[in-house]
Amino acid sequence: MSSHKQWMLYGANGYTGRLIVAEALKRGLRPVLAGRNAAVIEAMAVESGLEHRLFGLDDNRMAAEALEGFHTVLHCAGPFSATSQQMIDACLQQHCHYLDITGEISVFANAHGQAEDARRADIVLMPGVGFDVVPTDCLAATLVQQLPAATRLALAFKSGGRMSRGTAKTSIEGLANGGCVRRAGKLQRVPLAWKAREIPFDGGTSLAVTIPWGDVFTAYISTGIPDIEVYMAVSQVLVKRMKRMRLAKPLLSMQWVQNVLKRRVEKSIAGPSGADRASSHMQLWGEVASADGRSVSAVMTTPDGYDVTATASLGVVEYLLENEIEGGFYTPSLLMGADYASRLPGVSCRINS
Repeated sequence: MSSHKQWMLYGANGYTGRLIVAEALKRGLRPVLAGRNAAVIEAMAVESGLEHRLFGLDDNRMAAEALEGFHTVLHCAGPFSATSQQMIDACLQQHCHYLDITGEISVFANAHGQAEDARRADIVLMPGVGFDVVPTDCLAATLVQQLPAATRLALAFKSGGRMSRGTAKTSIEGLANGGCVRRAGKLQRVPLAWKAREIPFDGGTSLAVTIPWGDVFTAYISTGIPDIEVYMAVSQVLVKRMKRMRLAKPLLSMQWVQNVLKRRVEKSIAGPSGADRASSHMQLWGEVASADGRSVSAVMTTPDGYDVTATASLGVVEYLLENEIEGGFYTPSLLMGADYASRLPGVSCRINS
């Protein structure tokens, strides 16, 4: 590895950031820890023996100056709808590769719209290097290798774990936007829980509903498939609750309502413990179909999503540090290959014949 290339982990003090720091140290990686919470970042730097930087993202000049000399930034301070563009601006100015762990469709779309800027700056713009969306993106790309004529893609996942505060806050922001699918290559807004279907996961079928997962955007870039839906396994009770939320959409769009819900998250959610993560796993399912009726499906099993985020994001960081990559917008499978997720610890994938 090119040890002279510095990389930064911004938002190192968050739940996921801390997991990434621990995994990085195991790998012999030495990120520069960064964020705006001086006391916590400084304490983490002392404990880990790593360098640190202190800055917020609301001052463009300060953020750009803080990135001077850095090769890559792994941005972990969400909600990314509010923080990603500031970091992208700084990366473009300093010719520094940009990675983040978002799952937000709007963030993917915004970054993709700056692909030409990234090419001119010769940097990689790659949101979604964690559980959102590495496994599902690679699953989609693998299925298209099996059926290149595919015109429809359905993806689904079943979670066995709990959310962190950051993930919960991002989910609250997403409630006001409703659902999203892709039709004829175009993003299409739909109601929450727009469609429901039974998904044949390993061990039996589960009820699942459409959600606005990042693959609605990225899988089209990775595969060219024009019709895409993403599902999440849920209970019947949650389906009814999601449908009732449709009526509250105008209320959920109000900032004061969002703030109240986020404060509740701060008080009630701490994120899964190490034991929780160790005992949980994720199941993913995907299916592609062609216009003439052919179809191929696959099932992927992974560790807890937060553990996948740590290993997947650091794998991309290592790849960028070790290789010269042309600038532009990338998805996980386009940069790392369709088999990247299957190479991660504890991940397995089975194509159904």
